[in-house]
Amino acid sequence: MSEETKVEAVEVPAKFAKIVEEIEKMSVLELNELVKIFENKFGVSATAVAAGPAVSATGSATEESSTYNVELTDGGAQKIAVIKIIKEALALGLKDAKDKVDAAPVMLMENMKKEEAEALKKQIEEAGGKVTFK
Repeated sequence: MSEETKVEAVEVPAKFAKIVEEIEKMSVLELNELVKIFENKFGVSATAVAAGPAVSATGSATEESSTYNVELTDGGAQKIAVIKIIKEALALGLKDAKDKVDAAPVMLMENMKKEEAEALKKQIEEAGGKVTFK
């Protein structure tokens, strides 16, 4: 019911009504495919905004020595909890996050600040996953 309230609260301009109507009918997998098509067609990334500050903040030589590459070595027994953390932390779609967890060992993020990398590691390990720094 709360989703219906949200939909009603958003006023869609007439010129976009047909597009929004078609998107509402799509499954999550179809929406994920659509996003990938937009990314390829227009050369944009849905994660660029979220990943930008972490990458650009590692400019100086002193910060580079305190950066880590975070690798998920095992998804653990509670994969769903790990998937949720990776989805949120890396601003990924559900399918992309699941694919990363299923593909372990896999590099999650490169050149993360030490504090951010340790926080991500702590969250993943609390959920049952295993992380190493490279």
